[in-house]
Amino acid sequence: MIQTPFAGLIYFVACLLLFLLVQRWLHSELQAILLLLTRKPQLTVGLFSLLFFPGVLLHESSHFIAALILRVPARRFSVIPRVLPGGKIRMGYVETAATDPLRDALIGVAPLVSGLAVTAALGAWRLGLLPLAELAFQGQGEAFLAGLRVIPQQRDFWLWFYLAFTVSSTMLPSASDRRAWLPIILTIGGAALAAVMAGAGGWMLANIAPPVNQGLHMLALIFAISLMIHLILVMPAWLLRLLISRITGLRVSC
Repeated sequence: MIQTPFAGLIYFVACLLLFLLVQRWLHSELQAILLLLTRKPQLTVGLFSLLFFPGVLLHESSHFIAALILRVPARRFSVIPRVLPGGKIRMGYVETAATDPLRDALIGVAPLVSGLAVTAALGAWRLGLLPLAELAFQGQGEAFLAGLRVIPQQRDFWLWFYLAFTVSSTMLPSASDRRAWLPIILTIGGAALAAVMAGAGGWMLANIAPPVNQGLHMLALIFAISLMIHLILVMPAWLLRLLISRITGLRVSC
């Protein structure tokens, strides 16, 4: 286990980056499987979106509810998939009226907050993955593998696993969700830099760094849960895609 004042940040960055890589790999494999089976791009998009519908519904509803709470008019709400230029799939959207950067940022981050909360709840209370994530952080490989073998024995495991998968796979903000983040980040970063230059660095390290580090550690655990869920699925999906390609004689680049 990493023992530094910035361990939470290190775990958070590592888990987030690995999750992003595995998530994109799994999404590509699933799209390829559906395309090989249907041979119809539009049907593939529809089935892919249907697979993730619970997560998409939570994502867009979070935008909508946040807009209502912040008193920003929501003009349009949709969970109907659409293929964007470049081949990307937009599985839903909420259009809101123009507002200030702070409320725009809060509306944009709402799906991430709700997605992390649901993933944490399912991972801790229904799937038992939270203790496994801690074991992985501590480097206890044997205990981790032993716990992993017991997980599927839990009641209604596959239902909760599916919901955790769809929610964690769709909780990350899109580019449009992040458009107001840069001014907020620059403002916070500028304030922190000014405080350090004013001589408050030691006080911040002693009083602000520990709770921030703990918060990042908790976020890292949630992303570790999401990573484990996707890792469980990505290898079978890859093998299934190879098998279907061999049977049909067709190939899809991932």
